[in-house]
Amino acid sequence: MAVIEELSSGLGLLLLPFVAAPTIEEILKPAGVYLLLVRWPRLVRGQLHAALLAALAGFSFGLLESAAFVTVSVDEPARAFVAYRFTAPIAMHATASFIAGSGIGPDLIAWARSGSALPRRTVWRFGAAIALHAAYNVTAVALALSGALDFG
Repeated sequence: MAVIEELSSGLGLLLLPFVAAPTIEEILKPAGVYLLLVRWPRLVRGQLHAALLAALAGFSFGLLESAAFVTVSVDEPARAFVAYRFTAPIAMHATASFIAGSGIGPDLIAWARSGSALPRRTVWRFGAAIALHAAYNVTAVALALSGALDFG
């Protein structure tokens, strides 16, 4: 009940782009890496490989998200808006996913299967990825509200 009240208060709407979206996206973007580790674990050749695969997923997600913003959300986007959407957000998604991916490994899969302790490395890396994503969202919104990020 408290969650529903919080969301309906208006404050909850602020939490979506700054807390919920970064958390959900950073946990879900490396879904392909999880799948590889569960079904074909030998294909993931180490921590760096897992991080690079996650970064590729983040890059792909950022590219699709930017394409949606440019083609669906804005009728006639300014060149500066297109340039912005296809640089900074994509770089942020790839970087955050790389950080999260550096916390993915066989020990995470063991946790999911057996309920053993969640690996500390995973908690810290995912926390860092979520924090980076949230900080980016806060900064982008603050710059847009201040007029510093104006594409009109």
